[in-house]
Formats: sequence, structure tokens, C-alpha cells
Amino acid sequence: MSGPLSGATPGQPAPARVVIAPDKFKGSLSAEEVAAHLARGLAAAVPGVVTEEIPVADGGDGTVDAALAAGYRRIDVEVSGPTGEPVTAAFALCGDVAVIEVAQACGLSRLPDGRLRPLTATSYGAGELLVAAADAGAGHVVLGLGGSATTDGGSGLITALGGRLLDAAGRPLEPGGAALAGLRELNLTGRRDLSGLDVLLASDVDNPLLGPDGAAAIYGPQKGASAADIPVLEQGLARWAEVAETALDGDFRDLPGAGAAGGLGFAALAFLGARMQPGIEVVLELVSFGARAAGASLVITGEGSLDEQTLRGKAPAGVALAARLASPGTPVVAVAGSCTLDEASLARAGIAGAYALSAVEPDLASSMTNAGPLLEKLAAQVAADWLGPLPDAPPG
Repeated sequence: MSGPLSGATPGQPAPARVVIAPDKFKGSLSAEEVAAHLARGLAAAVPGVVTEEIPVADGGDGTVDAALAAGYRRIDVEVSGPTGEPVTAAFALCGDVAVIEVAQACGLSRLPDGRLRPLTATSYGAGELLVAAADAGAGHVVLGLGGSATTDGGSGLITALGGRLLDAAGRPLEPGGAALAGLRELNLTGRRDLSGLDVLLASDVDNPLLGPDGAAAIYGPQKGASAADIPVLEQGLARWAEVAETALDGDFRDLPGAGAAGGLGFAALAFLGARMQPGIEVVLELVSFGARAAGASLVITGEGSLDEQTLRGKAPAGVALAARLASPGTPVVAVAGSCTLDEASLARAGIAGAYALSAVEPDLASSMTNAGPLLEKLAAQVAADWLGPLPDAPPG
């Protein structure tokens, strides 16, 4: 390690450069806010330190914000929310690349009064966002699949594109996953032609559409589905898959990621020819993380909870892998609200050390309320451990 890291003068080492690339602390701070507090804490501890803030996401909430922080332009659009009410959603655009979050249109946070609607929530607004991006000139779309309130197999999205889902009497189906059991005909004659649109799905979910590992069984309960609701949703999704695959003459239900976002992954793979890539990888490419991390003295990442899920493609593990490729030998440390991973597990993920708010403030409510100042304290500890001796405190 080098000595005190103030401004460089001839004969002294250059100031440390620290790349700060965290995900959000859910329910507490956005990724951008986490990065800003860490940068503030480092600057107070090590005057002259150079920090580069790169907020990231894994395909869920915060993916559009990460693109905006990287210089993309924000475009607001009024679309249908998960219960059909109008909501204002945003996507990010740079050149002909658009970044869309399903959650902006049909996410859990968009439910009126927070009331879950597992049987009737629709992905219609996600289709409207896709059309808006295409109309804005996008030729490539990154579609982040995290945080949806829906289990409709993406049928709402296809309806928004002009597809007609009809029952035995030729009437349009009601929105939502439960109604899909009554599907008898899929009419695609009026569907918007998006064949020239390249769609990349950003998700850390590789579940199939159906079965014990499918959209209804695994993720339905998170969206309010009771034990009695899950078979209803499963039946609807199975019928949707049967009719859609017959119309398209293909097999899509078992593709990795078909069960993402309540089965919206299925619709995107089947109808849009979408490709799937881990969300954090997509976002790191969008924000040019590799080039920006090259030669850094230290990389700091993090998320609300460092746990077993972190090791399965969440943001900190993705950042650590990308940092190792971009700047071999640069240490990566993580900050979090809490950490249940041992040192060996962290090391396997390429994370050299972890710092948790719970170690500073054990009370969860207080920790979440005061997450910003607590992160600044953790940043001072990170600086002491990884950036060499701290300057002496000024007298008085």
C-alpha cells in the first residue's frame, strides 16, 4: 500500500482512484445515493482521493437510473399501470439504444395503495413502453425484467402490441393471469411489427414458464398469490403457452428466463425473438464499467443484503467479476445493510472484504433511516483498511 493519499507532488504517488459501483439499498437508498454517500465518506477520510461513481442495477428497479447516470436521456411516457390506471413511466435513450424497466410500468411499486393483484395485474404498460421506445427511434432495447407485479405470461404486453386474446365466444379476455385459462384464440393480424427491433432481456432469473420452478410457483407468492391462486395462475399460463406456441410454431416455455417477470420473459422470447443475458452484465456494459474500472486502486460495490442470492448473479458478484477482468489485482470490497456470507464465500465471489451497516447500527429501523451517514462511517473504515494510513486529524 502507498502512504497517505493527499494530492500528488513530484516524488510522491498519485492519489488513489476508487471506483464506486453499488446497487440500491432497497427501501432505503437508491444506487446513486449509496455511491454519493460512499464518495463523501472517502473524501472526508482521505483528502485528495479520486472517486468515480457508477451506480448499477441487476435488471430490476434502478436499471433506467443507472443508464441515466451514464449519460442516457430520460423520456417520460404515460402508460397503463398493472391495474389499468394511467402511470408515468420513464425509459432511457442514447442513440438507438433504449433501456426499459418492466417495473416502471407494471411493477409492485405501481400498485394503487400497495394492494397486490396476483390474478388480474397486467403487463400491458410494458408493451406500451416498448412501442414508445420504437417510436422514439430505438433499434436496440434492453428490457429489465425485475420487480413486476404480474403473472400474466406477458399476454398484456402482446395485447398492447395489437394482439387479440379471445375466449370461446370471441370476446377479448379480461387482463391478468387468471383469465388466460379461458383463452381459445390468439389473433395476431393487427400486431405491431417489431421484427427489426433487437431486444435483450436483462434478468438474473433463469426459471422456465411452468412447473415447480416456474413463474407462478416460485414468484407468485411474492406478488400476493395464495396457495389456492397458484394453480389458477399455472393453468392460465399453461393455456397461454399452448395457444402461443401453436400460433408461432415453436417451443419457448422451457427456455431459461421464460418465467421471469411473471412469464413476460416467455412472451419476449417467443414473440420478439429476444435474447437473455444476466442483468448485471448488461448494465455493466451499458455504463462502460470495464473501461472505467481499469487501473483503479480499489473498487467498492454493494447492495442492501449480502447473502446467498448475491452469489447467484446479483450486482456485487457481477461487479467483482467485471473488475477482475478489467483490472486484475485491484481489490473489490462490498458494503451492505447486512451480510450473512462468510469470508470464504465472499472470496469465491471475488470480494476481498465486506462492511455492513448492521455492525455499526444493529437496530434495523435506525440503520435504514440513517443509512446515508452510516455509509459514510463505513467508507472511513474502508479507507483505513484499503487506502493506507489516514492523515492525522488537524489539531484542535
